[in-house]
Amino acid sequence: MRAWQVQRLGEPEEALALSDVDIPEPQDGQVLVKVKAVALNFPDVLMCRGQYQIRPQLPFTPGVELCGELVGSPGSTDRVIGSPVLPAGALAEYTLMNEAEILPAPPSLDDAEASSFLIAYQTGWFGLHRRARLQAGETLLVHAAAGGVGSAAVQLGKAAGARVIAVVGGPEKAEVARALGADVVIDRRAQDFVATVKEVTKNRGADVIYDPVGGDAYTGSTKCVAFEGRILVIGFAGGSIPAPMLSHALIKNYSIVGLHWGLYRQYDPQSIVDAHHDLMRLNLKPLVGGRFPLEQAAEGLTRLAKGDSVGRLVVEL
Repeated sequence: MRAWQVQRLGEPEEALALSDVDIPEPQDGQVLVKVKAVALNFPDVLMCRGQYQIRPQLPFTPGVELCGELVGSPGSTDRVIGSPVLPAGALAEYTLMNEAEILPAPPSLDDAEASSFLIAYQTGWFGLHRRARLQAGETLLVHAAAGGVGSAAVQLGKAAGARVIAVVGGPEKAEVARALGADVVIDRRAQDFVATVKEVTKNRGADVIYDPVGGDAYTGSTKCVAFEGRILVIGFAGGSIPAPMLSHALIKNYSIVGLHWGLYRQYDPQSIVDAHHDLMRLNLKPLVGGRFPLEQAAEGLTRLAKGDSVGRLVVEL
C-alpha cells in the first residue's frame, strides 16, 4: 500500500516521502481500516519536526484523525471515525485502530467532513463544558476562530447560548467567522483585540477565552478576561509557550485551565463516547477549507504549518 512516512525530522515537505509499505497487521484489540479521508492536525506537523509529546521511531506514518471503513468484519461497509494506532498513522491507504475507540461517522457528513469531526469538536466540548463550565449568556472569546479548532469552538459556543467574540487574522477569515455565527469579529491585524473586547463588553471582559494559539494571544487574553473568568489553554499554534505570571491571576481572580483531550481516553473513555453522541445531536458541520489527494498530503501539512488555512484541511483517498 501507499503511505506517507517521516524518514527524517524537519518541516513536512522535507521530512515526508510517499512510500510503498506493507499493510499493517492488527494485534489483539485492533482492527484494520481502509482510510477514506484524513483531517490534518497541527500535531502531525509537530511530529514531522520531532516536537510532539509522542515521538515514534523513524520511519513512521503521521495522521491522527480519519474517516474509514472497517475491513474483514461484519458491517464492514459502515463508516467509522477515530484516531489510528501510531506509528501506523492515517496518511496511508490502510491503518490500524483500537476497536474500543472506534466511533460511528455522522451519517449527514461526507468523508472529509466526518474525518474532521472528532478532535476539534471533542476538544471544544470538553474545553467549554467540562473544563470551563461555559454558561448560556456568558461571553466567549475564541482565538484563531476561522481555523479548524477555533471554528468548532465558535459553533459550540453559539450552540451553548454564549455571546461569541471571534479573533481572526485578515478580512477573508473575518468573513468566515461571521458566517459561522460569531456575534463580534475582530481582525487582529487591523484592530487591537484587547481594546475591542473591553469596548464591546463595557470593560467587563470575556468570561471564557479559548486559546489554541499561545504567545501574544495568551498575553492579551490576561488583559481582557473577566472577573472570575477562565482562560482555556488549548495549544500553542503560534509557536510560543507562555510563562504566565501567577501573581496576575491571583490579583485579577481568573483561572488558567489546561486541556489535554487525549487524556480522557486513559481516565474516562466513556465520556468520549457520550460526548460524541451529544455532538451528533447538534447537527454540526465541520468547516473544510481545503481538500487534497493523497499525493499532495505533504503540501497540505505545509499549508497548515504556515497558519494561512481556513477551517480543516483534509486528504481524501
